Amino acid sequence: MSIVYETMFILRPDLGDEQVEQAINKYQNLLKEHGAGDIQVQNRGKRRLAYEIKKQRDGIYIQFNYTGPGNAIAPVERAMRLSEEVIRYLTIKQEVHEEKAAQVAVTA
Repeated sequence: MSIVYETMFILRPDLGDEQVEQAINKYQNLLKEHGAGDIQVQNRGKRRLAYEIKKQRDGIYIQFNYTGPGNAIAPVERAMRLSEEVIRYLTIKQEVHEEKAAQVAVTA
């Protein structure tokens, strides 16, 4: 069963555009290898961090929205944890609104 996930990660601000693209492709391919699909990538650009992380005041925010099995997340987060370019990451499971399905069942 596929579940909808959102992974947000912050890259070091001193990375060039090409390095940012390489990082995005690396994690996108890693997700695909582990069964994730329908990957939507949003590069939110460089932003000021709320507080200093690893001696950085700014970061490049990248957001992935995708569907996939739960076991696709651990290898990607492990790669991010070991990476020098990622300063923070977070994956959350999206709430799938099943209210419409329930309403259809009630009216039938």
